[in-house]
Amino acid sequence: MIKSFFTLFTLLLGTTFMMAQASNLGDQYIAAWKTFHPSKAANQGLHEAIFLYEDRSHSNIQDWIRLNKKFQIQLSNSKSDYVRNFPIDSRLLKIQVQAELDKWETLAQQEKNLGMYTSLLGNAISSIFNARYLDVQDQNRLICDRLSAMITLCESAQQNLKTGSRTELSRALNRLAANRANLQNTLSTQMETLGMQATCSDFSERIDKTLKAMEALGNFVEQELLPKAQSTEPILGREEYARRLALYTDSPLSPETLSEIAVEEIRIVRQLMGEVSTNYLKKTYPQRALPDALEERVSLALADMEKDAPLDGADYLSFWQDLATQAVDFIKEKEIATLPEFQTLRIMTAPESAGPAARIGWVDAAPPFDPNPVTTLYLPSIPDTFPQQERIDFWSSFNKPFNRMIVIHELYPGHYMQIKISRETAHPVRLLFPYAPYFEGWATFTERVLLDAGWEKERQLTFLAHLRKRIENANRAYTSVQVHCYGWTAEQVLEFSTETSLLAPQFAKSLWGRIMRSPMQLTSYFWGGQQFTQLLATEKERLGDQFVLKDFMDMIMRAGAIPIDDFPELLKAKSSK
Repeated sequence: MIKSFFTLFTLLLGTTFMMAQASNLGDQYIAAWKTFHPSKAANQGLHEAIFLYEDRSHSNIQDWIRLNKKFQIQLSNSKSDYVRNFPIDSRLLKIQVQAELDKWETLAQQEKNLGMYTSLLGNAISSIFNARYLDVQDQNRLICDRLSAMITLCESAQQNLKTGSRTELSRALNRLAANRANLQNTLSTQMETLGMQATCSDFSERIDKTLKAMEALGNFVEQELLPKAQSTEPILGREEYARRLALYTDSPLSPETLSEIAVEEIRIVRQLMGEVSTNYLKKTYPQRALPDALEERVSLALADMEKDAPLDGADYLSFWQDLATQAVDFIKEKEIATLPEFQTLRIMTAPESAGPAARIGWVDAAPPFDPNPVTTLYLPSIPDTFPQQERIDFWSSFNKPFNRMIVIHELYPGHYMQIKISRETAHPVRLLFPYAPYFEGWATFTERVLLDAGWEKERQLTFLAHLRKRIENANRAYTSVQVHCYGWTAEQVLEFSTETSLLAPQFAKSLWGRIMRSPMQLTSYFWGGQQFTQLLATEKERLGDQFVLKDFMDMIMRAGAIPIDDFPELLKAKSSK
C-alpha cells in the first residue's frame, strides 16, 4: 500500500502540490483534499477517488496538517489574485482549512475517535460494490487492494488512538464487530452473486489478515482504552463551545447572543401557538368552554392535529405524491421561485429491509458531481402486520398537517430544490465545501415564505405544525448552549423542552443525544433561519416596490451554499445591473 501523502497526490495529479500548475488555489486544494479524503470525494460523485483509500498514518496526518497551514497563509493574503477574484470561494476554502486544522491538530480526533476508523472500515468494500460505474475487472482488483488497505488502517488506528468516551468507544466497538462479521460471513457470497471473482491469488489469506487486524484493533480498545475511558459524554464548557461556534458560523456570534435570541423566539412562538390554538378551537368547537392555561389549549389543538393521520402506507405515499405536486403548482402560481426545468425526484415507501431507518424515512440525495442526479425520498413505513394500536400511534406521528408543512422544508423550495439548483453553479468549491448553517437555515426559512404567501391558509393546524417546528428549532439552539456552557442536565433539558417549549416528550427525550453528538449542527436550523429572515426583511426595505421575491429566492439558490452574510453584496450588485 502507498502510504505517503505526497506519493498519493502524485498518483492522482501526476505531480506534487508544490510543483502543480493548477489554475487556482481552489483547484489545488480540491485535488489535495480528494487524495486525503478519497471516500468522501467518491461519495460526492468524484469517481476517480474510488481508486484511493484513506491513509491515516501519523506521518500522513502531519503532512496534511502542514499542507493546510500553507493554504491558510495563502488564503489570508488579501493581495492574492485568487482571494481578490473569488472572495466567497476563498472564504469557504478558509473555513474548510480551519475545520481540517481543528479536527486533526487542535482536537486530534485521530487520537480519540474510534468511530472515524470503524466508519471507514464499514464502507471500504461496500463502496466498491456500489460503484456501478466500474467494470467487474476494476471492482475485482479494487477489492483485493482494499483488503490490504484496511489492514493498514487498523494498524494506524492502534498507533494513533489514545483515549475516548466510554459511550463512543462502546458504540464504535459494536460497529467494528458488525463490520468484521459482515466481512467474514458475506463478502465471498456477495462477490459470487454479482459475478465477481478475486484477481489476487492470496485472496483468502488477505481476508484472514484483515479479520485478524480488525480483531486486534477491537482487543486493543477493550484492553487499553476502555478501562481508562471517560464515563460520560464530554461537556464542552463555555470557552470551547464559543470557539467551535465561531468556527462553525465563521462569525463573532457568542453563546450568550445565541441563547438570548433563541429564548426570545421561544417566548414569541409560545404566544403564537396559544393564539392559533385558541382560534382553531373556537372555530372547530364553538360550544366548548376552553381551558384557561395556554399549554392546555395548545395540547388540545395538537391532539386534533395528530388525529388527522394517514390510514396506512399506501395512503401516505399517495398523499405525499399529491402534496409534492401541489407545492410545485403553488410555487409556480405565486411566482415564488423558478422551478427546475426537469424534475429528478422519486417518492417511495421505505423498504422493510432498511431496518430501523424504515420507521423514520430518509432522503437519498444525489451527490453534487453525480452525472445521474436522481434524488429519492423514502417515506417512513410500518408493516400492516403490526398491532393496530401501534400502527395508529405510528401514523399519528406523521400526521397530515405536519407533512403539509414539512414538504416545503424537504422538497419545494427546500432541500431537494435548493440542492438540485445549486448543482448548476460554476463553483466546485461551493459544492464540496458548503457553508453548513445555510442548508437547514434555508429549508427552515422557506417554510415561512410559503406560509406567508398563503400555503394551506385555510388549515390552521398546518400553521400550528410550523410553529411547533419553529419553537423546536429555537429550543435546540437554546438547550445546546445551556448544556455545554452552563451545565444543564438531561432532566433540565427535558423539563424545559416539554414545559416551556411545548415539545412532545418523545422529541424532548431524543434531544439530549443530539446535543452531545452535534451541538453546533443543532444551532443551524434556528440561526440560519434567522439570518435568512433578516436578509429578506433588509432586501424588502432596501428595494421597496422594486423587490421581487422570485429574484431573491433564485439568487440564493443559484449562488450555492455560501455564508449568508455574503448575500447582501451579491444582491446589491445584481440589482444595480
